[in-house]
Amino acid sequence: MTKLPFFPISRRRTLAGLAGGAALAALPFPLLARPETENPVFRHGVASGDPDAGSVVLWTRVTADASVEVEWELAETPGFAAILQSGRMTATPASDHTVKLLAQGLKPGGTYYYRFRALGATSPVGRARTLPEGGLDRLGIALASCSNYAFGYFNAYEAIARDADVDFVLHTGDYIYEYGADGWGGDVARKIGRVHEPANEIVSLTDYRQRHAQYKTDRGSRAMHAAHTLLACWDDHESANNPWTGGAENHQSETEGDWPSRRAASIRAYYEWLPVREPEWLAHKGRSRMQFWRSYRFGDLATLCTLETRHTARARQIDYMAHADAIASKEDAARFRRDVLGEPGRRMLAPELEADLAAALSRSVREGQPWRLIGNPMPIARTDVPDLVSLGILPDPADDPDASGSAKALAWKGKWNLPFYPDTWDGYPWARERLYDLSRRAGAGDLVFL
Repeated sequence: MTKLPFFPISRRRTLAGLAGGAALAALPFPLLARPETENPVFRHGVASGDPDAGSVVLWTRVTADASVEVEWELAETPGFAAILQSGRMTATPASDHTVKLLAQGLKPGGTYYYRFRALGATSPVGRARTLPEGGLDRLGIALASCSNYAFGYFNAYEAIARDADVDFVLHTGDYIYEYGADGWGGDVARKIGRVHEPANEIVSLTDYRQRHAQYKTDRGSRAMHAAHTLLACWDDHESANNPWTGGAENHQSETEGDWPSRRAASIRAYYEWLPVREPEWLAHKGRSRMQFWRSYRFGDLATLCTLETRHTARARQIDYMAHADAIASKEDAARFRRDVLGEPGRRMLAPELEADLAAALSRSVREGQPWRLIGNPMPIARTDVPDLVSLGILPDPADDPDASGSAKALAWKGKWNLPFYPDTWDGYPWARERLYDLSRRAGAGDLVFL
């Protein structure tokens, strides 16, 4: 999404009290990850994610130059008294020395512990969970998003790691940010010693890998990933600000190359550095990495569906400045909202995603689950700007929206009661109504958007 002014409080929130599943293992977190200690071989920690009832992805990265053999072990107790599964893999430069595997044949609602060995070193111990089945009466989901390394330490991640009420972590996007050292957040970063690496805006595969690596060195990040299993979807900054199927606001082809190459680099690095399933590990065969959406079932309590809203279907965002001259009255503004923002066919979701979502919601309703959750990377509620000029808060913008994000732009939007951000669902009302219609047809008129 378009960058916002910096405020000390981030958009991380916690959802707790949807009740479901077995109690979290009563193991003090410091025995698991020891986030205060950096391991020189496994300096980016360990992670688990993208589970179903019988399997979960395990991840780590080895700090090395050449190919390295990596051993992994899985147990039901943190002391590894009895090894349940084990194996060997090779960390190679081709995958930036990341290692990712799908541990299978596990029991529903199980808690497992895993570790890796390489170059004579042992990784921190991670804890992984599979999705529960059967009767549930509580579920704890920690919700995180918009995690900009330059703006501060990931203390919220560390708090999530230590929270015994958390069963899974849902990250709804902007896991990294693409800006360079002189970009958004650069002033704050220099003051607190959190300058982005590499210093340039990330464009190439090497760039994206280095940025992911930097974020994973944060102590809070290592702690959270070791303690809890991740459910994830991406937003825009994992690639570039405000992308659509044919480009992005923060991509200049003249100096940064073609958009498909940059997008492919960002997606490849994302799959290398996060514990997410490869397409061949999915029940739906023939999907691409770009088709990154999921449906998670939590017993008889809830279904969580995550959305992909950036790369598979999104129409180009509407630029207010390109239409400012045509808006001189309330009637013009209403026509703009109806015919430009609301133009039929301006998609947000891919047809395949819509079909999968409809099937998951219908099944949830049919089986009597009380909760249906949507992991949604951006605001879906209408956010029209009030008339801040009439309220005496801002001066008259003189019918000039000026630059996006400025006070003049805000006053101009308020004068015509237009949406705050055309990059969000507000800029795609046809697509939003299509989503609402889909949910109603499935009998799921009670969605909770996270």
